[in-house]
Amino acid sequence: MLDSLADSFQAVTVFQSSHCAAVIPCFNESASIAGLVRAVRPQVGFVLVVDDGSTDGTANLAAGAGAIVIRRERNCGKGAALQAGLADALARGCEWAVTLDGDGQHAPADLPALFQAAKLTGAALVVGDRMRNKNQMPWLRRNVNRWMSRQLSLRAGQRLPDTQSGFRVIHLPTWAGMALRAERFEVESETLLAFVAAGCPVEFVPVQVLPGARRSHIRPVADSIRWLRWWRGTARLPGAGGARRSGSATLTRTNAPAEAL
Repeated sequence: MLDSLADSFQAVTVFQSSHCAAVIPCFNESASIAGLVRAVRPQVGFVLVVDDGSTDGTANLAAGAGAIVIRRERNCGKGAALQAGLADALARGCEWAVTLDGDGQHAPADLPALFQAAKLTGAALVVGDRMRNKNQMPWLRRNVNRWMSRQLSLRAGQRLPDTQSGFRVIHLPTWAGMALRAERFEVESETLLAFVAAGCPVEFVPVQVLPGARRSHIRPVADSIRWLRWWRGTARLPGAGGARRSGSATLTRTNAPAEAL
């Protein structure tokens, strides 16, 4: 199954932003969502906002700014909202999706850099790497991210500098062939490992870190415990004892040994 995913990806067409949807999972993001939608809309085919049980008018503000809104009556978690949005984008005929967090921490001005990486390298997954600008991140988030990225790099056998970034370009048909189950914040880790396990090229591109319009929804203790439970249930990838190469071109940052972290 994994080999067939990697083989099928080799035949995909060149990335085109007109065939890309922006997918934004949201929970109570009324302070930032309208401005984010307006900034992203001109750069993609359309914007999909998944309102994950918000109680503050997020859905109406997103729709007013020009987004297609999927409303969920109760909060089910970022992972579940993201899966719903990606599935909807695929059903609407998109080959690609770019994912952003709804709190405004991702700069729409960085979208061209992610799109260019997808075009030039043939990557199935492009991740916005915040660790090049790590001092812009809160101390706790920066260090938890660094620790998690080190663990996942060892598990994958290659350097993965920012495993928790939600700013990504994803090839949807490849994503759809993966058995992903995470419903909460561990979704970023699960998705990244799935692409690596499938042998699909993965790229990391430096991006800015903007101050969010509100405090993070991440609960440091509860979500870290949930992540540890997920991580302990994952298997070490074949060949993870040494460095692996992604097979992609000059922008790649995934071909260094895990020990380099």
